Amino acid sequence: MTQIVAALDAAWRILLVGMVLGAGLPALFALGVRSLAWGTGGEAEIHETAALPKPHPMGRWIAYLLFGIVVISVLLGISYIVAHGLGMTITFNGLLPVFTPKG
Repeated sequence: MTQIVAALDAAWRILLVGMVLGAGLPALFALGVRSLAWGTGGEAEIHETAALPKPHPMGRWIAYLLFGIVVISVLLGISYIVAHGLGMTITFNGLLPVFTPKG
């Protein structure tokens, strides 16, 4: 019975990570593209009779923030893979990740 509970515990954790990284990062990127369009004042379609909306500087800042989160997540994932390939682990002794030997 404990093996079933352990398997279900691992399954929901894998599902959670898959949802965050598999669907969450592309969703953040899509929101960044959407807010970048809002920040430049553009539209998906150009109407000849209607005036274009005014650009919103906050849209650009939101887009840059979301793009930064996506880039940092990808870089952390790559550094995790490289660290374990070199026989090391990643520790956070402050703000920046540090490669430390295992053991």
